[in-house]
Amino acid sequence: MGARFADRAASGIPSGQSSPGTSDGVQSLLGTCAMFHSKPGPFPGIVDIYGVGSGLLEQRASLLAGKGFAVMALAYHNYEDLPKGLEILHLDYFEEAVNYLLDHPQVKGPGVGLLGSSKGGELCLSMASFLKGITASVIINGSVAIVGGALHYKDEMLPPLGIDPSRIRLTKDGLRDILHVLNSPLEGADQKSFIPVERAESAFLFLVGQDDRNWKSEFFANEASKCLQAHGREKPQIICYPGTGHYIEPPYFPMCRASLHVFVGGPVIWGGEPRAHAMAQVDAWKQLQTFFHKHLVEKS
Repeated sequence: MGARFADRAASGIPSGQSSPGTSDGVQSLLGTCAMFHSKPGPFPGIVDIYGVGSGLLEQRASLLAGKGFAVMALAYHNYEDLPKGLEILHLDYFEEAVNYLLDHPQVKGPGVGLLGSSKGGELCLSMASFLKGITASVIINGSVAIVGGALHYKDEMLPPLGIDPSRIRLTKDGLRDILHVLNSPLEGADQKSFIPVERAESAFLFLVGQDDRNWKSEFFANEASKCLQAHGREKPQIICYPGTGHYIEPPYFPMCRASLHVFVGGPVIWGGEPRAHAMAQVDAWKQLQTFFHKHLVEKS
């Protein structure tokens, strides 16, 4: 599998752009690896993954690179020649991204960190559970079960959670509220969708918006914590933010109250109250940096 990353950095905020193509008939990686080259390396490495419909988003990776990390902004669908849909995802693609960082001469080992929001948080939780070399994982409003399409890794497959569209509600503004659409991953056949977090060797930080209207992020974080502790793993850190919606971005990014949802095919509400959400973004940004410094720098 070939890597299609550009390592780029200016004297200030790093930026970059990958080039299209495939290697040996296998989908090769698409993304940007951002580093702050005005400082001597190697740097602690982080794979940064956004949610559904994101394509390649580099802003968070660039900002983190400015804080002394080597950050790979990874696209996994809806970008260049990557698949448009999410019916099937292969974790081997994400494993290649981890190995790319681990093998990079400017990345400090022995492990790397993961940072994921929404679907990206679900993928990071899956990566930490199945893959080696993951030291620290920050999950921002992620699911503890597979959503939207099956996840494959080697000879294992996790099916997506069942959904019931009849549970969609309309707000007074005519926006769709999809909070209750997903089935519970604790019941019946949907238990097969639960990510085997007990396999993970990573430390975890869950950042949760308590007004997330996309799905039940606080419930998911607590269930992941229960599973980890039941299997003798380290208790994860969970930070909950009242009045905070689904998209927790770096500080001073505007709150996204509602937008088009790729799966739903219409506008949905994401939750959040502007002041509380803005304050949460400032704190969450500090918390995730502290967490990565603790586990990728101080313990390495």
